[in-house]
Amino acid sequence: MTPISSPNTRDNGAPRTELTLRGLLIGIVITVVFTAANVFFGLKAGLTFATSIPAAVISMAILRYFKNSTLQENNIVQTVASAAGTLSSIIFVLPGMLMIGAWNDFPFGVSFAICALGGILGVMYSIPLRRALVTSSDLPYPEGVACAEVLKVGSGDSADGAEANRAGLLAVLWGSIVSGVFALVVATRTFAGDIVGNFKVNYLGKEGVTGFDFFLSFALFGIGHLVGLWVGIAMLVGALIGWGWGVPHYAAMVPHGDVEAIAALAWKTKVRFIGAGTIGVAAIWTLAKLVKPVISGLTSAMAASRARGAGNAALLPRTEQDIPIGQVGLISVVSLIPIGWLLASFVGAHQLGEHMLLLVAGALVYIVLMSFLVSAVCGYMAGLIGSSNSPLSGIGILVVIGAALLLVLGLGRDMPPDTQKAVVAFALFVTSVVFAVATIANNNLQDLKTGQLVDATPSKQQWALVIGVIAGAAIIPPILNLLNTAFGFAGAAAPGQHNPLPAPQAGLISALASGVIRNDIDWSLIQIGAGIGLVMIAIDELLKKTTKGAHLSPLAVGLGIYLPTQSTLMVVVGAVIGWWYDRRADRQSKNPEGAKQLGVLLASGMIVGEGLVGIVVAALVAFSDQLGFKNHDFPLSVVGDAFAAGPAVWIGGAAFALVMAVLYGWLGRLSIKK
Repeated sequence: MTPISSPNTRDNGAPRTELTLRGLLIGIVITVVFTAANVFFGLKAGLTFATSIPAAVISMAILRYFKNSTLQENNIVQTVASAAGTLSSIIFVLPGMLMIGAWNDFPFGVSFAICALGGILGVMYSIPLRRALVTSSDLPYPEGVACAEVLKVGSGDSADGAEANRAGLLAVLWGSIVSGVFALVVATRTFAGDIVGNFKVNYLGKEGVTGFDFFLSFALFGIGHLVGLWVGIAMLVGALIGWGWGVPHYAAMVPHGDVEAIAALAWKTKVRFIGAGTIGVAAIWTLAKLVKPVISGLTSAMAASRARGAGNAALLPRTEQDIPIGQVGLISVVSLIPIGWLLASFVGAHQLGEHMLLLVAGALVYIVLMSFLVSAVCGYMAGLIGSSNSPLSGIGILVVIGAALLLVLGLGRDMPPDTQKAVVAFALFVTSVVFAVATIANNNLQDLKTGQLVDATPSKQQWALVIGVIAGAAIIPPILNLLNTAFGFAGAAAPGQHNPLPAPQAGLISALASGVIRNDIDWSLIQIGAGIGLVMIAIDELLKKTTKGAHLSPLAVGLGIYLPTQSTLMVVVGAVIGWWYDRRADRQSKNPEGAKQLGVLLASGMIVGEGLVGIVVAALVAFSDQLGFKNHDFPLSVVGDAFAAGPAVWIGGAAFALVMAVLYGWLGRLSIKK
C-alpha cells in the first residue's frame, strides 16, 4: 500500500503551513471589508457577490512576502474571507423586521447571535453534505474550481506565478478604483446614477404601462460577468415576463394616472409575487433531485466516523478528514441552546408568552429540519452554477411561507391585530436563523471543493470558516444600523430621507409573511408564478438534453421577474460583455483560462469598489447634519435638480460606456500578454 502523508506535513515530510494566525488575521480583515461592501450593495440592488477569488488574490499578494507560505495557507485566507460573500445575504430577511415595525434598529447582540449561531450551524451541516455534493458528485462547482486555479497559478514560486499574481492584483485594484471613483462622481450628481423610462403601451386594446431602469453600476455589471451568459439570458427572460407582460397586464386594470406610479404599483403588488411563485417551484424542483445524494453523503460521513473510532484516522486521505461527526453533532446541539433562548426572549418581548412552549419547541424543530433541507438545495445550486447565483432568495420565500403557515396552523387565524404583527415578526425571526444556516452551508461547499483541488485539509477549512462567520457577524449589525440611519428601507425610510434602500428581498419576504398570517395574500399570483416555473423547468431540461451548454435556470428567471429592472438589466449587459470577453480570450490569448480569470478578478474588484464607496456615502448621509451638509439626501451634490435629471443622464451614460470600453480594452491587452 502506498503510504499517505500526514495532514500536517508536505509530501517530502517537512511541516506544511496551512492554518496559521497570520492567515486567519488577513482573512478576518478581508472579511470585514468585503462584508461591508456586500451588505450595502445587496440592500441597494438585491444581489451579493462571492468573495473567494478576490480574497485569494489579495492573500497571495501579501503572503508572498512571508517565508514558508503555501498554497494551502492562501486557501485558508480565502475560506475565512468567503464568509463575507454569503453571510451578508442575511440582509434579505433582517430589514423586514424594521419594515413591519417590530424593530426600530438592529440590536447588536441579537443580530450578531442570529448570524454567528446560524453560520456555525451552517458549517456543521455542510460536513455530511460535502461527501454527497463534493467528493461523490460530478457537479462542476465553477467558482470553487476557478478559485483553485487562481491559487495554483498565483502561489507558484516561478516567474510565471509571480506575474500572474501581479496581473490579477492589478485587475482587482483597477476594477475597485474605477468603480469606486465612478460611484463617487455619481454621488455628486454630475453623472446620473441610472437611466429610467416609463411609458404607456397598448395591451390587448387597453392602455397599459411599462418601463425600464438601467442602473449605471459597475458592480451590477461585474455580477453579470461573474454569473455568465446563460444566467444573464434567464434573468432577461424573467424581466421580459415581468415588464413585457406582467406590469402592462396589471397596469391596464387600474384607472389612468401617473405612469411611473402605476408601473411601480403593478410590479410591487402583483408581479413580484408571481416571481416568488416561480422561484418557489424552482427551489422545490432542486430539492427533489437531492434526496439520493444527501442520503449517500450521510452514510459516507458515518463510515468516516467509524474509521476514526477504530483508530484508522491516519489512513484517511487528507482531503477526507472532516471535523469528526460526533463533534459536529455536539456543536450543533450547543448552538441550538442559545438559539432557543433567543426565541424564548423574542416571544416574551412580543407578548406571545402564553404560547411560549409551542412556539419555541416548534421553531427549533423547524430550524433543524428546514436548515438541513435548504442547505442541501443551496449547496447543490452552488455546485451547479456557483454560490453567487445560488437560490437564497427562493429559499427565503419557501422558508417564510412554511413558517407562517405552521404558525397559522398552530395558533389559528382568529388573532387580534397586535398578535398578528408579533407572529409575523416571529416568522421573520425564525426565517433569519434558517437563512444564516443556508448561506454558510452554500458557501462552505464551494470552499471545500477548492480545498479538495489544492490538497487542503477539510477540517481546517471548516474551523477557518467558523472564524470567518464570527468576524462577518460582528460587522453586519453596525453596517445595517449605519445604513438604516442614513437611508432606511422601503416602507421604513429614515426621517427626511426620500431615497431609502429598496431591500427588495426583505420587502417581499416580509410581505409574504404578513399576507399568509393575515390571510390577505393573493394565492392566484403565486400559482401563476408556479405555472411559469414549471414551464421554465421543462424548457431548461429540454435545452440540457438537446444542446451543448445551453440552459435556462428557472431560479434566475424567477429572479428576473421579482427583482426590479434596476437590479437586472445591467447584470444582463455584464453577462453578454463577459461572454464576449471570454470568447476573445479563447481566440487571442496565449493562456485563455488565465485571461478569463483576469476578467473574473476585474469584475470582483468592480463590486468591492462600488460597495465600499457606498458605505462612505452612507456615513456622510447619516451624519450630514453634524458635518454641515445642506442637502441631506445627496450630501456631495454639486449640481441642481434640473441638471441631475437632464444633462447628467446623458453624460453619465456616455461616461459609463466609455470607461467600460477603456477598462476592457486594457484588460484585453494585459490578457494577450499572458
